[in-house]
Amino acid sequence: MLSKQMEAALNDQLNKEIYSAYLYMSMSAYSTHIGLKGFANWFMVQYQEEMIHAMKFYDYINDLGRQVKLMAIDAPPIEFESPLNMFEKTLKHEQFVTKRINNLVDLAIKEKDHATNIFLQWFVTEQVEEEANDNDIIAKLKLVGKKGDALLMLDRELAARVFTPTPASQPA
Repeated sequence: MLSKQMEAALNDQLNKEIYSAYLYMSMSAYSTHIGLKGFANWFMVQYQEEMIHAMKFYDYINDLGRQVKLMAIDAPPIEFESPLNMFEKTLKHEQFVTKRINNLVDLAIKEKDHATNIFLQWFVTEQVEEEANDNDIIAKLKLVGKKGDALLMLDRELAARVFTPTPASQPA
């Protein structure tokens, strides 16, 4: 059984996942605007993944017979200093999400809510992957510096990322 406190916390995370998607859509739009369509692709795939994450929370709350509560989503930033700045903001955001997921796990443990704890373990693992991907791209961007030809090579690499949809109610 899902407590009122856990229900509220999961609903809050659902809405934070939607904000994450919104943030990455904004980064995709900005990347397109500055001519980096590979970066735009990477961020659009990230947007799609975040929407799947949101739907996992949506389905879980509904599956337990509780009420999904959608809230207002803040506007994300629309301009960025550089591709490196976008990925530094991405890493910082993912670290924020990791902290939130860990707090949810702590709450599930405190409440002895084993089902929710198990549900959240997928997100714990996912956050390790998210931060590792961001760190990898940040390292490459730092190596590239302001070299236009190298940035275009990285743009081409990021263009190869493909979204592989998985049903929200199943582990990805």
